[in-house]
Amino acid sequence: MGHMIFLLLLTLPLLGNSVPVIQDKQETRIVGGDDAQEGEWPWQISLRKSVDGFWMHVCGGSLIDPSWILTAAHCFSGSGKETSQYMVQLRQQNLYEEDNLVPLEEIIIHPKYTGFTAGSDLALLKLQSPVQLNKTVQIIMLPEASQTFTPDMECWVSGWGDIRFEVPLPPPFTLQKVRVPVMDAVTCDQEYHENNFIPEDERVILDNMICAGEAGKSPCQGDSGGALVCKVKGFWFQAGIVSWGEICAAPHRPGVFTRVAAFVDWINQHIQ
Repeated sequence: MGHMIFLLLLTLPLLGNSVPVIQDKQETRIVGGDDAQEGEWPWQISLRKSVDGFWMHVCGGSLIDPSWILTAAHCFSGSGKETSQYMVQLRQQNLYEEDNLVPLEEIIIHPKYTGFTAGSDLALLKLQSPVQLNKTVQIIMLPEASQTFTPDMECWVSGWGDIRFEVPLPPPFTLQKVRVPVMDAVTCDQEYHENNFIPEDERVILDNMICAGEAGKSPCQGDSGGALVCKVKGFWFQAGIVSWGEICAAPHRPGVFTRVAAFVDWINQHIQ
């Protein structure tokens, strides 16, 4: 898998030492997004990790049940699955503002996960006690295993990640949203072979992945684990989990998501 060297893990912490000196005048967030409205994306959570006594945002995630969060497996790679090291913040407009963190009881990584480019990049987090649903905190519906998501559907991704490659979201860290066209794995695989030395017959995008985004619009570091949601007959369903990409929002490099429909039976086995 040598050609994967340039891939970005989309999980870098939001607050780093790399404060960019030059800011373009373009309106860019998530990448190419806007501030979320209060009340939008009520399933969005922030996964926090204890770093030097501070609960730092490392990934997004989604509330799929009052006791369960869906996120990406690679959010935990290399750092162990010690539940005491992690907490969850439910829907928050500005990150770190009036935190009310929820402890975890269990972290379940998908058993087939071996690395984000191999697929199966998903994890379930069980909360120590179920959360109260209200106007601002809601669950996102999961699709049926047979559900497909097509480019004509309205799909969005949200998160607190970088607003451009290596440019963090500036304070007050307002939740960002961007509308993205979805793309099936086969079409996306062709895109990833453009301007690339990968042999034509070598699949980069597998059937358990789904892509979304276009040049200038995509998730970026810190958005990992967040939900790609699509509207089907007036209801929102989670189509994907932010997994990986190659230079956020570059041409021919749509964001790659774990395809939730491919794993919905496994998810339901655990949360029921």
